[in-house]
Amino acid sequence: MLKPKPTDIEHEVRDIDLIVSKADAEGNITYVNPIFVKISGYSQASLLEKPHAILRHPDMPKVIFWYLWKNIKEGKEVVSYVKNLCADGGYYWVLASVKMAKNPDGSFRNYMSTRRKVTENAKETIQKLYDQWLMIEKTEGEKASQDAFESFLAKNNLMDVESFNRYMKNLNK
Repeated sequence: MLKPKPTDIEHEVRDIDLIVSKADAEGNITYVNPIFVKISGYSQASLLEKPHAILRHPDMPKVIFWYLWKNIKEGKEVVSYVKNLCADGGYYWVLASVKMAKNPDGSFRNYMSTRRKVTENAKETIQKLYDQWLMIEKTEGEKASQDAFESFLAKNNLMDVESFNRYMKNLNK
């Protein structure tokens, strides 16, 4: 599936919308709820068994996904803002909560993500940070962007994932 060309058209995520998806160990989509289909503009069939990264908007710095995967693979929940790319090239912002689900015997079942609407204040704050990390990524490389991200975490006393999650949630109030 080819990614669409991004546009400046923002798709609305309403207060009542709860976007849900599940993915296998490799990040391939195994489930999407009807709200996910409606907002993204993709059919369920076109999403299933595809990498979640097909929704990644080019405005998203890779370091956010590096941090997310590093932590969820360790069984930690991560809460972060994500700008997703719609089938028509538009986009939507969400506050995503991603975690690993386990079977009763403790073995891996899937990764599950729930996403909600983002406030304008949170969007403005996060967009500035993401723009900085993306610019560093494009001009100096992914390692430099990761260093800048980790410097931000240290400066704001967000060195553990629980503090990071709390910071992200508090922005959305």
